[in-house]
Amino acid sequence: MMFVWLNGRLCTQAEARISPADRGFTLGDGVFETMRVVGGRVLHLPLHMARLAAGGNVLGMAVPAAEEVQAAAAMLLKACGLDNAVLRLSVARGEGPRGLLPPEHAHPTVLLTAVPGVFSVSSIQVITSRLIRRDEASPLSYIKSLNYLPGILARQEAARLGAQDALLLNTHGRVAESTISNLLVATPAGLVTPYVAEGALAGIARQILLERNLVREGVLTPSDLRCAGGMWLVNSLSLRVVRALDGQDLRVDDALSTQLEHCLR
Repeated sequence: MMFVWLNGRLCTQAEARISPADRGFTLGDGVFETMRVVGGRVLHLPLHMARLAAGGNVLGMAVPAAEEVQAAAAMLLKACGLDNAVLRLSVARGEGPRGLLPPEHAHPTVLLTAVPGVFSVSSIQVITSRLIRRDEASPLSYIKSLNYLPGILARQEAARLGAQDALLLNTHGRVAESTISNLLVATPAGLVTPYVAEGALAGIARQILLERNLVREGVLTPSDLRCAGGMWLVNSLSLRVVRALDGQDLRVDDALSTQLEHCLR
């Protein structure tokens, strides 16, 4: 039997109930984090909680404290019998009346779920989305909002073309990220990832690689990608080697792939 942690208590998935008036359901009004658990320990919890808090500040809504999430995760993992898992923490604004303006005193809905999972490494094909652009001027480009419709549309576009993900350009036509991952590109100057100011989410895996000086920030254009010495998509759950972009084969650097995997696994 699988359990969830909802608003301060454990319950089974069948018992869990969220109000039809919850703004997370009706408007996508909320934020979330996806975290990896190894040996019963939530990896990089402080980094995830800092990003969640930053997202809450942008939306003007309360989010749970790190201590509360850590305790909830321990309870949930024990109840589910999981040592290696993927946790998703979703925080919605809570119930509200019709209309866009949030209620003055909302009570957030906090949901923590857990499923079995381990870090994965794969090779994929990607496209450059023609439908979706990242708006680098929007504050929503820098938080993990519950509303993921732009990514969903781009991912559907990729699937129609036989690819597994889509790269998103910003409004100036420069590269930002993919639908669910940060981008790394091998250039003559080393591994480069787009600046957050280009419309990229400040990913946790990205932050770790920057802190370890394996990657530097820079500006990337579509033409930079076509002559890259290798491309990778990274997030907390996976490393994906890009073997083809828009139907054209790319170079693959196995040594760099191994180095990135050892750092992130």
